[in-house]
Amino acid sequence: MRYAGTSVVLLLLFGLAAGLPGQKAPTPAAPRTQLEATLGDGTLELSGLWKFHIGDDMAWARPDFDDSSWGTIDLTPPAGSANPELGSSGYIPGWTANGYPKHTGFAWYRLRVNVQSSHGRLAIKMPNEVDDAYQLYVNGQLLGELGKFGERKATAYSTLPRAFRLPRELRNGPITIAVRIFMDSASLFLTPDAGGMHEPPVLGHAGVIGTLIQMDWDDTAHVVGSGFLEMLILLLAWMVAVSLLSMDRTEPSYLWLSLVCAVTILSNGVVLIVSFVPWIALTPGIVLQDVIIGPIRIGLWVIFWGYWFRISRMRWVHRFVWGLVALTMVGTAMMRAPIYGQHVPVHASVYLTPILLGLRLSFAALLCAITFRGIRKQKTEGWLAFSAVVLVAVALFQVQLRLLLHVPIAFNILGFDVQLGTISTIFSLFLITVMLVRRFLHTQRIREQWKAEIEQARQIQHVLIPEQLPRTPGLAIESEYRPAREVGGDFFQILPVQDDGSVLIVVGDVTGKGLQAGMLVALIVGAIRTAVQYDSDPLILMNSLNDRLWGRGRASATCLILQIRTDGRVTLANAGHLPPYLNGIEIEMDGSLPIGVVPGAEFFVSHFTLEPGDTLMLMSDGVAEAQDQQKQLFGFERIEKMLQQPISAAELASAAQDFGQEDDILVLRIQRRPQPENVPDERGILTAT
Repeated sequence: MRYAGTSVVLLLLFGLAAGLPGQKAPTPAAPRTQLEATLGDGTLELSGLWKFHIGDDMAWARPDFDDSSWGTIDLTPPAGSANPELGSSGYIPGWTANGYPKHTGFAWYRLRVNVQSSHGRLAIKMPNEVDDAYQLYVNGQLLGELGKFGERKATAYSTLPRAFRLPRELRNGPITIAVRIFMDSASLFLTPDAGGMHEPPVLGHAGVIGTLIQMDWDDTAHVVGSGFLEMLILLLAWMVAVSLLSMDRTEPSYLWLSLVCAVTILSNGVVLIVSFVPWIALTPGIVLQDVIIGPIRIGLWVIFWGYWFRISRMRWVHRFVWGLVALTMVGTAMMRAPIYGQHVPVHASVYLTPILLGLRLSFAALLCAITFRGIRKQKTEGWLAFSAVVLVAVALFQVQLRLLLHVPIAFNILGFDVQLGTISTIFSLFLITVMLVRRFLHTQRIREQWKAEIEQARQIQHVLIPEQLPRTPGLAIESEYRPAREVGGDFFQILPVQDDGSVLIVVGDVTGKGLQAGMLVALIVGAIRTAVQYDSDPLILMNSLNDRLWGRGRASATCLILQIRTDGRVTLANAGHLPPYLNGIEIEMDGSLPIGVVPGAEFFVSHFTLEPGDTLMLMSDGVAEAQDQQKQLFGFERIEKMLQQPISAAELASAAQDFGQEDDILVLRIQRRPQPENVPDERGILTAT
């Protein structure tokens, strides 16, 4: 068999006709006993009547075997005959159309030729159309085969141009040619006139036969040669998609286009392989191409366009698409070898064919719906993609276009046979590649703008951080901040109060991350510095911050404000922040809402004394919420255990960060000195975000 694929119409027509009883063709009354061949330096087409018999017996290869009781098959091409698949002329119907309608398996052809005036070594060129595998014998000697023959069956491959040289001593005189053929049972249902040789062999001078074989390979290259160009375009598109994916993993359409190109390359590769080398057997090739690759390729294209148009319900699209793919695979498998005709009756094509057509149209309808929603959503960019979608649809559904709308799908361009799907694929990939690069450049411009804005926010936050810590007589303060991003959401302030010599310490964590959180921190810090000029009471400050944040959408933050006086008395106000640890013991506090959640909220307030040598440890929730690879939390128990021993702020922050940082980590350690003394300025971070 030259090519495995057939149209659904042929399957349907044959399915309807398969039940008709076949009548064995009458044997001609006076068949020729042998063919007289005067060759010289030329060739002779071995057309005419050949002896034919179904079954298998290796004795039938011997030249002295009596085949007088055999029937005959005429290998003369009927006038106006053409290949039903390819349209090529000179096609001879197989044995199923010559009196053996249901026969599969082995059959033999025999012909006696009397060669005269041969001027050189002879060779036999075998037909390019054979169902399915064959062995060639001359005078009982095996010259070659196409396929792998076993004792009871053979493995068939797509028929390739083949010629076999006769032994040097066979140049003149009588020779007996015997062709042993095996047809797979699946071929019976692929074409309505399958079986055996569809062209006559050619006998002649080996050099001329070699030229004919070269011409056949040239014809093959012109038939499938456009596939190499399509493969090149696909490979370039795949490289572009993979390159863009490596630079931007947030855009899923790059991934899905690379998968589309990879699967299409595999599909074209199968076609090219079976057209040039016998590496993939006929039935596995049909299953791989039609049953597996075809439906997956359609599904991948639909998924790609879903991501390209940024459809919101892609989980639903995935389920629908892969459900259709699975159903299409099952339906196609039932219409292909080895299931069709053996496990699925031939007449089942009457209802399987429209079901498969309906599944294909469902893919098309879904693609149309995705495109329509994409155009409504993306406007200009959606319309730019519309032409590419149309070209992809033509490539995917060219067979349905031919069946339903009678659209021509094969063209001859510069001597090469080019399919409409190939043309559509090449142009669609060109447009899609341009659109991918355009989207990538647009995304990069947006990212550069975001980076610039984040850098500006980071610089604003750095402006809020003084170069030196203020003098805090009687207190030793350590701070450590490890942001999870460039712009974090934790903050703290250390503000001396000039009126009474006390120190205000503010610690908090805003909602959100990144640029939005950084700008909210800047707002809170500015509000704190403004409010402290009028009052240093922690509760009044907390209420002021709550009023500033209320009504700003989802702007909220946990906050803890401490006022430490020179005699060690401490006033604490808390709004949903983690309680501090006094000498390693957590201070008990009632719950309260973060600032900015509700107007007029009540916040927890407590009073205690910080004795000389006492230590307060303040921290954000990023310490307790650190996670290791097994998703285990750093946790409060581990914090309490570490605080039982003297530990610095940097040591606790590093322990949480090494455990597995998930959020901003802020640790503030405050110790009252045993004796008041003037201490040099300590460099530190006053406001960290």
